[in-house]
Amino acid sequence: MKVLVLNCGSSSLKYQLFDMEKEEPLAKGLVERIGIDGSRIKHTRIGDDPVVKNGAIPHHKEAIKMVLNELVEGKCSVIKSLDELSAIGHRVVHAGEKFACSVLITKDVIDALEECVPLAPLHNPANLQGIEAMLDVLPDIPQVGVFDTAFHQTMPDHSYIYGIPYHYYENYRVRRYGFHGTSHFYVANRAAEILGKSVEDLKIVTCHLGNGSSITAVKDGKSLDTSMGFTPSPGVIMGTRCGDIDPLLLNFIAEEEGIDYKTIGHILNKESGILGISGLSSDLRDVEEAAEEGNYRAELAQKILYYGIRKYIGAYAAAMGGLDVVVFTAGIGENSSHARESVCKGLEFLGVEVDSGRNDVRGEERIISPDKSKVKVMIVPTNEELVIARDTKKIISESN
Repeated sequence: MKVLVLNCGSSSLKYQLFDMEKEEPLAKGLVERIGIDGSRIKHTRIGDDPVVKNGAIPHHKEAIKMVLNELVEGKCSVIKSLDELSAIGHRVVHAGEKFACSVLITKDVIDALEECVPLAPLHNPANLQGIEAMLDVLPDIPQVGVFDTAFHQTMPDHSYIYGIPYHYYENYRVRRYGFHGTSHFYVANRAAEILGKSVEDLKIVTCHLGNGSSITAVKDGKSLDTSMGFTPSPGVIMGTRCGDIDPLLLNFIAEEEGIDYKTIGHILNKESGILGISGLSSDLRDVEEAAEEGNYRAELAQKILYYGIRKYIGAYAAAMGGLDVVVFTAGIGENSSHARESVCKGLEFLGVEVDSGRNDVRGEERIISPDKSKVKVMIVPTNEELVIARDTKKIISESN
């Protein structure tokens, strides 16, 4: 079985083709600047150098046609015909409370996702464009939706209900949803596999740290709590997102600056976080370099990030009644030894320790705590595409 995984953004399309008999990727790529000048596709057959083609790509349907062409006819093709495709798996950001697991895409599912557009106005429309474009191009191939929010649907109501009048939840479903669910699910389960234990027997804190970051408490294999909320802005500071703030601060800034809430939203999502504090960059690598050279605000941005992650780990250990594993993943979590060590420093009272020699690594699975450490600290590179491919295979197999 061959499964094509798609992740559609407003002007981009990431993809991977998997051979699910061996769970191996055959090809991957990225279509950039869809509907914008300078469009291009970067296609890679696994094991070969990437091929880049420039040209006008006016919409997602054209982008999908280009992807399929590269898979079948390009010099780095990996299948002989589209008949080899068994299914398409789509990453969808927000399913609200409608879906707690991946589903076969039908008209009713599409209608439900359109109802969720107000909850994710930047992401769901693009995800829907990808689904509809693929239905136009390959209408006879089954498609599956895999949702970022689904893993967190196991949170109890005392984790997700906000301290505002309850009718806002009843009328508008205002609540904590959480994101990066596919990543948190994968790394928690993979960590348990590496340790040779059942995920149901572990209390795990998973730290997905990248340009967007979220921390999740995973108890008995289920999401108990997570740092992102109704939107992806709460939690720890991120590349350009503010993280947790006093909500009434928005009123103060709006009145003092004479700006509206749309502008406030832009500031909190695009001008805050690591960029806003450091004044330099949203990329932690740039900020780390500047901090080493003595830049106070760069050093401050790092401290705020690491302190915030440390607080969440401690809080989630309390929420779970203990802690067995801390997992680092995503761009920062997988690649910054300094970030991992800085986060864990001060958590020794919980049994969290890091071996500096083991921690000196980038982007590979590894236990980085000493053998004697009560809590296992691990790096597990995330693989959301594989989760989507697995779910797609499972649902298609069950439906046949």
